[in-house]
Amino acid sequence: MQTFKRIEREISQRLQALQSPTTARMRELRREYSKRIASSAPEDVVSLALRLLRIGVPEFIAYELVQYHKRALQSLKAKSLEELGRGINSWVAVDTFACFLSGPVWRERQVSDSLIKRWARSPDRWWRRAAVVSTVPLNNKSRGGSGDAKRTLMICEMLAADRDDMVVKAVSWALRELAKRDHEAVGSFLIKHKDELAPRVLREVNNKLSTGLKNPRIRKANC
Repeated sequence: MQTFKRIEREISQRLQALQSPTTARMRELRREYSKRIASSAPEDVVSLALRLLRIGVPEFIAYELVQYHKRALQSLKAKSLEELGRGINSWVAVDTFACFLSGPVWRERQVSDSLIKRWARSPDRWWRRAAVVSTVPLNNKSRGGSGDAKRTLMICEMLAADRDDMVVKAVSWALRELAKRDHEAVGSFLIKHKDELAPRVLREVNNKLSTGLKNPRIRKANC
């Protein structure tokens, strides 16, 4: 435990000492500490991440320490996952949490569908967004996804009528990601829920289905 308290202090001090704290430099620091804790017990790595979050270290550093420690990621269950997500209150925090932790954990069925559905029913916009963005690792190849239309559309259907901008953008992203895997399922979903989905979702996802681009006219104008 003393070792991890020292690591916590070191990470905090070295981040503060960075003259130009770019994401690349912070990620380089994170890689260094991932190597140092590679043989550590999963519970110690999760505990370290929680302590770093409490002292205000950028979320992605704490989440990546868990993500890149295979046994720590595999150890996550509903309780520890929600502890790591406690206080998420920005799209950056939510998306790193969902893409690095909750999505992969859900994909591997370490947590149940009911947990993600509970987030989708939350009065907190950020937890609703987390539920939707958690579908991205189910379908994104670079994040280990192989496609899961059933679970993706289950969450998107729950939030089809949500008009919070952060949720609307997440639903569009989730459906566009699934479209790369299951074009037909997404097309059918749009038809079924065309009277519920926000215009932005219909426009962006239909563009993706028909052209392969989110905003083809914007892309053309920039060429």
